[in-house]
Amino acid sequence: MIDFLAASIRIATPLVFAALGGILSERAGVFAVGLEGMMLMGAFGAVIGAWASASDLLGLAMALAGGAAMGLAVAIVTVRYRADNMVTGLTVNILAAGLTTYLLHVLAGSSAIQVDPLGPWPIPGLSAIPVLGPLLFAHPPLTYLALLGCAGLSFLLYRTQTGLKLRAAGENPEAVFVAGSSPMRLRFTAIICGGAIAGLGGAVLSLQQVGTFTDGMTGGRGYLALASLIVGRWNPWGAAAACLVFGAAEAFELRLQTYGVPVSSYVVQMVPYLIALAVLAGLGRSTKLPAAIGKPL
Repeated sequence: MIDFLAASIRIATPLVFAALGGILSERAGVFAVGLEGMMLMGAFGAVIGAWASASDLLGLAMALAGGAAMGLAVAIVTVRYRADNMVTGLTVNILAAGLTTYLLHVLAGSSAIQVDPLGPWPIPGLSAIPVLGPLLFAHPPLTYLALLGCAGLSFLLYRTQTGLKLRAAGENPEAVFVAGSSPMRLRFTAIICGGAIAGLGGAVLSLQQVGTFTDGMTGGRGYLALASLIVGRWNPWGAAAACLVFGAAEAFELRLQTYGVPVSSYVVQMVPYLIALAVLAGLGRSTKLPAAIGKPL
């Protein structure tokens, strides 16, 4: 059970990063449909950077840059040119899928690149605690960073003036303008920063979990993250809890395949997405979107 729960946390980590990035964007008033593409560019940038420089830190920097670049594209098209949020997000996802495949073959000349994945960083003393130690204090570094990200974003949104302005940009942009700030600048910044954070989610997949990049390796996780932030009511800790549920579903799926349960693996792989659909259907009527989300300035 401890191994199962620890695996659930590790699997949920990329979803948490993407959900945090999506919360920034949607709190500012722009739908985060492009999370899948931002994660994919982050996953690609992380492996290319680590492979070319033999430095994990540069890989993470490239992941941030790749996600931010996709965020910038979304910001320009949706905020500056007032395009439809949904269409733009889906277009970015398709663009990222094609661009990463092309760049992988151009830069590496192969269909996959192998790097050494980030290993666990047990916290001295705490990792030796029975039960809680291996469950909470023996994870790879980006898992700890995801938890810090939840705390940091919660503080930013609910305890700072910047967070108040950001939330106002998604609820009442006119009030932000009257207060002397630019809602357009706030949305630009939120989308780009959100893209960078989602890019870290992609880095978790490629640089921490598997040590390689393959075509379309995000596999719909950006959409699961989008569902998580809706289920979590745009609250970082609520979204993280939803991500943990989806992580547990995927961990359970992997164990079913290991135990040789006579069910098609394709059917088992649908479980997290079926859970997402069921939860969204159940919460659909009670979910309250930010009032100005998707509305051009």
